[in-house]
Amino acid sequence: MKTVSSLIAVLMLSAPLVGCLGAQDKGVGAETEVIEGFGSFSVVAPVDTGINVYHDHFSMNESYPQWLLDQLGVNMVCNITSNGTWQERYEADRGDCWDVIESGDIVWFRGTRIIGTTPDDDTEIPILDDPSDGHGTAVTGSVLNANPNAVIFFVEGFSDAAVLAAANQPLVDIITTSFGPILSLPVPGIEDATKVAVVQEKKIHTGAADNSPSPAIQDSTAGPPWSIGISGYAEEDDDQKETMSGSYPDIAADWTQFLPNHDDIDGYHWTSGTSFATPRTAGLLSEVLESLRSEFGDLSSGADPDSRMGFIVNGTNFSLTNDDLRDALNLSAWYPSFSTWDPLSGTTPVSPVAPCTQVGWGVVNESNVRPIIEHLNGSNAMSQRPFDVEFCMESNQDIREAYWS
Repeated sequence: MKTVSSLIAVLMLSAPLVGCLGAQDKGVGAETEVIEGFGSFSVVAPVDTGINVYHDHFSMNESYPQWLLDQLGVNMVCNITSNGTWQERYEADRGDCWDVIESGDIVWFRGTRIIGTTPDDDTEIPILDDPSDGHGTAVTGSVLNANPNAVIFFVEGFSDAAVLAAANQPLVDIITTSFGPILSLPVPGIEDATKVAVVQEKKIHTGAADNSPSPAIQDSTAGPPWSIGISGYAEEDDDQKETMSGSYPDIAADWTQFLPNHDDIDGYHWTSGTSFATPRTAGLLSEVLESLRSEFGDLSSGADPDSRMGFIVNGTNFSLTNDDLRDALNLSAWYPSFSTWDPLSGTTPVSPVAPCTQVGWGVVNESNVRPIIEHLNGSNAMSQRPFDVEFCMESNQDIREAYWS
């Protein structure tokens, strides 16, 4: 969860801003089957501790087409072992994969949805989730729970450099981060890098609010006005605000989820936090993009200002910016009824008065996906939010813009 990772992040976010290092093609398993008619797709970039590429949750039967690997800058393909325990597979692959990967390499793990990289020279095992952690595996699992077809461009790290490795990748649509200062302390974080990603490269950034009731406005992950700040609500319980979750964010999303383990092949566990509400939202937005691209014949991804003119969907007689998508997300959000609150649940009831100060524009889950799509494609426009909600959230945005200017 964000609070678990925050202390590490605070220490590492002071690193100097650097770019993604290049690397020569190592030719490891370089042959790749080309798939005809790959179709529309979306690329999500979780930035986190690492990823368990051996887990069944991330496997796929088909192969990515070579043109996609080329455009994502893949210079190494690992043919990971598919038999044995997690430890046996890791040991079998060390010589051809884990001991060969260097900082800046972009690696596809054949048989999985994972393309990974790390700009960090000091990591113990590049890209792979450390046996003592597992945060990044759960975060990425949450993305795929929301959109099982998402292409994953995973970046290991807690730094500006890690965020920029995703920001500088033209095909990435959405960057999701679930780390930052404990209690949303007003200290520098990754805001410089996320600003590059959203304002300059026209991507979407979902950032986790803290696992405390602290306001999200000053949080360097969730607070900048270009980021979508996400807190939690108790979807599986009584549809109310999770008490230990940031206040006055952009939206609230599912706090507790069933996510893959980091050190086995097929195990799962229940876990909670804004760390997982955030990538789940990224996955839902990815599904929206994939659907609209399919509908309007857009066979690429990203919003590269050079090749796609800043449009995150660029199809036949249809285009969409990250601002358009964010506006539709805000319109689709909803407030749970106070009447569903269970006083014994440990949640905080969503107040009928100024609920925006608790959960922002409101709750977002799978039920929002179809209304967002239909609003954006023009088939069924959503109504504007009430004046008091708009005023509250415009004030939120004004405060953030003044604070982060």
